[in-house]
Amino acid sequence: MKRAIVIVIDSMGIGALPDASEFNDDLTVNTIVNIANKENGLNVVNMEKMGLGNIKDIKGVKKTQNPTADYGILNMKSKGKDTTTGHWELMGLVLDNPFKTYLKFDDKIISEFISKTGCKGILGNYPASGTKIIEELNDEHQKTKFPIIYTSADSVFQVAVDIDLIPVETLYDWCKIARKILDDNNSGISRVIARPYRIVDNKPTRIGGLRHDYSVAPPKDTILNILEKNNKRVLGIGKIYDIFTGSGITEKITTKGNTDGLNKTLDAIKNSKCDLIFTNLVDTDMLYGHRRDSLGYKKAIEEIDSYIPDFIDAMTDDDILIITADHGCDPTFRGSDHTRECVPYLMYKNNYKGKNIGIKESFTYVSEVIKNHLL
Repeated sequence: MKRAIVIVIDSMGIGALPDASEFNDDLTVNTIVNIANKENGLNVVNMEKMGLGNIKDIKGVKKTQNPTADYGILNMKSKGKDTTTGHWELMGLVLDNPFKTYLKFDDKIISEFISKTGCKGILGNYPASGTKIIEELNDEHQKTKFPIIYTSADSVFQVAVDIDLIPVETLYDWCKIARKILDDNNSGISRVIARPYRIVDNKPTRIGGLRHDYSVAPPKDTILNILEKNNKRVLGIGKIYDIFTGSGITEKITTKGNTDGLNKTLDAIKNSKCDLIFTNLVDTDMLYGHRRDSLGYKKAIEEIDSYIPDFIDAMTDDDILIITADHGCDPTFRGSDHTRECVPYLMYKNNYKGKNIGIKESFTYVSEVIKNHLL
């Protein structure tokens, strides 16, 4: 059987899009290049062989005359720089209108949330780094048991609680209520995110493995739905199921972070009979991009690269492996938000001579490759 394996390295952009200034960025943003420059180069010998160094000048990554993969750049056509927009476009759905962002949620929405959840009050309600806001508001959270509500430059409504104080099931119920309230009020919010944490060594610490996203449903079919209608099986690994609200996903596996996601992807390549294996590796964005940790980001990219030989060994000659990203989050840039960037594209197949695909006008190129390979 033919299979497509798609790995999204969350936020690993490769250069500003021409309209970056419209998204509070500038033309200097370039996640992977700027990380390599700041951290004395990248050691990614496997992506180097595939042609990553041929896409842009990346410190530590050589150009190759004989790339083992197709390589190039994908521009984003949708007006956004968030996870949902990026993943939807990768799967063939371009958004004409961006999701809405907020500096503060309307009093009506907050009042409804308090009333319908019975939480009696909230803390926060402003844009913030998730790690910083729980440190700032944890003491008050412990006294009041009020959930911490916050947002960012992304289209998100995030709810954080200490799950040793408020059960995680309650947090999930509150997020489901928030999702309905936001939809009923036509808020245009992309995702409600449950952000559980607990106190570890006297410090509020988020628990990534229990995070849950409640996304708005895709308004149209993607390649995932087309595959499902053609009796193909789609496996979502990581937060893929949440991003698409399960639409077109026939099987799912949750992950506790990149290492877990990489191991589960490798196991799927070895054993899964699914036609599409679709993985999101979130740590590059969540742990390092947003926290402006360029060294952590570099190490995460290098860890991903180290798994590529095992992926290739587990692939059949009929499989293809696509490595790409969904937006940028340049840790060398100001603030803590995503950056409006194009993304790299690498497509490997056994016994295949790679080529330069140039610059494609949309992430939807990935969905076209999947369709041509599987249907």
